[in-house]
Amino acid sequence: MRAGILSDLRVKRAYRAARLSDGQRVLVDRIWPRGLTKDRLRLADWAKDLAPSDELRKWFGHDPAKWDEFRQRYARELDARPDEVKALRARLTDGPVTLVYGAADEEHNNAVALKAYLERREQGR
Repeated sequence: MRAGILSDLRVKRAYRAARLSDGQRVLVDRIWPRGLTKDRLRLADWAKDLAPSDELRKWFGHDPAKWDEFRQRYARELDARPDEVKALRARLTDGPVTLVYGAADEEHNNAVALKAYLERREQGR
């Protein structure tokens, strides 16, 4: 994998317009964003297996007070899915990848946590 490849990893809310600069758009939610069509989302993939478990998602409830604990629990879930994580990282060899999410909170959501997880893993290599 080329150096700095994670600089091509982006995060974007599903309700924002898709752009060519997004590259491959990958939905990383377990639930389809309400009111959006496949055509509007323009996804390369829907990576449900990279989304937090239903149990973790419901526990978190997008409560910023639970953010740090959510990230730790989510990282453990991702550690248990190495093939899915590897497949996502492999997409970056073809250019930009945008992690698409539906949550209203742009700072405390699973796409932000997933990007940070990948960055931490890359630094640990």
